[in-house]
Amino acid sequence: MAEAKRARAAPLHPYLPDEIFIWEILLRLPPKPLLRCRAVCRGWRRATSARDFLLAHHTRQPSLPLLFESNDKTDEGGGYLDVIPLDRRAGVAVADQLRCVARFDTGGAFAFMEASCDGLLVLSTNQGQSLSDVSYYSVCNPVTRQYAPLPLLRGFCIAGMYPHPHTGEYRLLTYLDPLLELDEPWPAAGYHCYVYALGSSEPPRDIGWPEAEEAIHALDPVLFRGGLHWFIDKDKSESCMIMVFDTIAELFRQMHVPAVPGPGEPDLFEMDGMLGMASFTDARTTIDIWMTHDYDNEIWAFKYRVKLPVVELATRFGLDKYNWRLVVSSCNDDDNDLLILVNYDGWLLQIDMAGKLVSSFHRKLVGPTLLRFKQSLVRHTFFPTREGYVVNDWPLISPDDHAVDA
Repeated sequence: MAEAKRARAAPLHPYLPDEIFIWEILLRLPPKPLLRCRAVCRGWRRATSARDFLLAHHTRQPSLPLLFESNDKTDEGGGYLDVIPLDRRAGVAVADQLRCVARFDTGGAFAFMEASCDGLLVLSTNQGQSLSDVSYYSVCNPVTRQYAPLPLLRGFCIAGMYPHPHTGEYRLLTYLDPLLELDEPWPAAGYHCYVYALGSSEPPRDIGWPEAEEAIHALDPVLFRGGLHWFIDKDKSESCMIMVFDTIAELFRQMHVPAVPGPGEPDLFEMDGMLGMASFTDARTTIDIWMTHDYDNEIWAFKYRVKLPVVELATRFGLDKYNWRLVVSSCNDDDNDLLILVNYDGWLLQIDMAGKLVSSFHRKLVGPTLLRFKQSLVRHTFFPTREGYVVNDWPLISPDDHAVDA
């Protein structure tokens, strides 16, 4: 707050103290209206550009489920990847509930959102001609429209992303891609876990843990209480468990699961300050929801059983319960409601905790992820140090004619 105070030379509003105007009014604005306020005068721009203000503004943004729309080929030979937060909060217009915040020109390559943390996205692109094709990684902030390649991650897979409070860095937990056949020699350690600091000029650092590396292949983690959490099924371990990576100590540990889940991989999520797990019953018609009653002692409590409207979904949308994609997560940080998304044949369906179909969207190329997105206007200093760094330039393209300069 001190930095923002020093930034202004005169009162910003003729009738309100700056403490109220900055920290109770401007701070509550969504990112785009806040950016437009910077055009009013230099004082408003200085106050809303101060780092302490931007950090406080970021903490107020909702953490929303992240969707994507991907078109690998177009008539012109190109392709795109859209980044789409799902905003189902009360008062949000229907047209804004699936609003794209960034579009990337993929040049016809396969593109994926690999990780998301504090407004930063890590993307991968792959030509997909063979299993041994290399993925190329990049990092961006869709709001500030900063983008930079991450060439040192060539040949690695992303296991998770997290902030490191002791250094202020954002780090990636990675492992070597077992399908690649590259000319250059691999690290002598081989298939271990590696840590890479975003923006670093040093390659990913070996931290060992080969047994953990094998278990977390191709799984999506949840960041909770400073740890990355993965559900590990019986195919990868002697029994079902949750693998936890302590991002400070860089150690792995195991955590008990509340019950033996049914078919399919359970989803982990955070809701109301607790770690949750959602799993199918054997018939794939109901979902059991468990929450950590005591996280430190690994005590779980059964919370809900959601009966899915399978008959209604089959009748209205032709849904086959054995071929759908279902994601369970929380709606946002300020709500203790559960979000159940069903993706099938171009339909995106939302089901509430009572098992009712509450909304449906038909967008053929849209799909759900387990990632979350929290918009941020914070400009990270590592971006300009990277070769290939751009702002509001290719491969970022505007999904409409209303791109706003951050």
